[in-house]
Amino acid sequence: MNNSSVYDCSIIELDKHHSDRKGNISVVENKKTIPFDVKRVYYLYDVPGGESRGSHAHKELNQLIVAASGSFSVTLDDGNVKRTFTLNRPYQGLYVVPGIWRELDDFSSGSVCMVLASAKYYAGDYIRDYDKFLKFKNHD
Repeated sequence: MNNSSVYDCSIIELDKHHSDRKGNISVVENKKTIPFDVKRVYYLYDVPGGESRGSHAHKELNQLIVAASGSFSVTLDDGNVKRTFTLNRPYQGLYVVPGIWRELDDFSSGSVCMVLASAKYYAGDYIRDYDKFLKFKNHD
């Protein structure tokens, strides 16, 4: 049984270094600012209005989801409880633990969703069918 809960997921404040003249920089360091080692980074952009992304869960993958630009919503679902987060600050990331269904939507124009992942792509880690997700969570 996968006991992860949406309450195991949280917003992580990333270091934000500010310069009045030169802009800001935020830093992510493995196992220091986030609780895992980053093995893969990818980003979503040019998502058409009204479209959704995600609609899957991972068996073992940890992720940090960041609105690098613009905004979007992330709805997390553990099979019992759903929580929705609006991401719109590039110095904040949503930490998502394994065993959580996620859906991303409400993308603003020009938004960029950056995802830092704890492992390289592996198709076998994905659960793309919600009924199979519920069985994975032991909710028959």
